[in-house]
Amino acid sequence: MSGLPDGIERREFDGHERLSTRGEPVYGEPTDGEWRCWDAGRSKLGAMLETGMDVDLSGGESVLYLGAASGTTVSHVADFAGPTYAIEFAPRPVRDLIGVAEDRSNLFPLLKDARKPETYAHIVEADLDLLVQDVATRGQAAVAVNNAQFLADEGQLCLAVKARSEDVTADPETVFEEVREEVAAAYEIVDSRRLEPFHDDHLGIVARKR
Repeated sequence: MSGLPDGIERREFDGHERLSTRGEPVYGEPTDGEWRCWDAGRSKLGAMLETGMDVDLSGGESVLYLGAASGTTVSHVADFAGPTYAIEFAPRPVRDLIGVAEDRSNLFPLLKDARKPETYAHIVEADLDLLVQDVATRGQAAVAVNNAQFLADEGQLCLAVKARSEDVTADPETVFEEVREEVAAAYEIVDSRRLEPFHDDHLGIVARKR
């Protein structure tokens, strides 16, 4: 990654330089004035940035975020991005997500299932710059491939793969290789690496839509 985009800075929290974005706090994270610490231990995308993956961001991107949960990571994304569509299928986290969106006019929570993009295709705009996926379900590669329709040509995918969600008994490296092969049907993989020490048995993938 060649530098950080507008809206993300490294600032000192608790004696350590850490990623931060400017916005209203969401999950009790440390703050420094208007800046809020982006905890990579609670964010797969934050871990991808902290481990130096080849994520290409400039700020202001249009985003589809799959697996938004209560808004921990997508709130940071909305702090530096443009229009951000946040997909979450569980009603309870969506209630929290709506609260996060009250402070972010560019964040649009949607109670939808990321495995069924046809249910939100009439809402989410086309030709988006960035697809971020953190969906803990079997078939994570298929979700990424099926949602490629929303990306512009050469739009970027940042995918966090949880091995145990695919097969709790399989060797994670075997799972990761299978996911990479399936993702390559729709994307050119730019970078992939494990997300330790922040997240055990997780793989980060950065790719471009073919």
